[in-house]
Amino acid sequence: MKRLEEEGIVEIDMLRLPNEKQLWKGVAITECLQPIPCNPCKEVCPTNAIKMENINDPPILDYEKCIGCSLCVEVCPGLAMFVVRVRNGKAMITLPYEMLPVPERGQIVKALDRLGNVVGDAKVIAIKHGRTNVITIELDEKLAMVVRNIKVE
Repeated sequence: MKRLEEEGIVEIDMLRLPNEKQLWKGVAITECLQPIPCNPCKEVCPTNAIKMENINDPPILDYEKCIGCSLCVEVCPGLAMFVVRVRNGKAMITLPYEMLPVPERGQIVKALDRLGNVVGDAKVIAIKHGRTNVITIELDEKLAMVVRNIKVE
């Protein structure tokens, strides 16, 4: 937790992660760990899969209820929601993207870890334009819980 408090870096062992079956269907994963007054993800969830005792609590996902719709990704002001689906050796990660240029569908981009290090290539398979663009990338399943951003070259 020290690294989160000092550097703002979320580490994988801080997260409550879905199981293999839940990842196969695709579910939202929250990397929002600090108590702050915020709840747009809870309000937008069509299946009530996001729980919070009060507005200051970090969101807790019910992976059985989550349908992986990515509405929470689009509305999270902290850019801390992602949807991950793993099938047949590939991971599809849906993530918020507020940088320019916005990649194009089919484009190969650099996949970045939580520290901003390039860890591989990813293919952009979907883009939803909005106040926060939501990009879905496809890459090797080993990177499903590693990649949390992209770099467009």
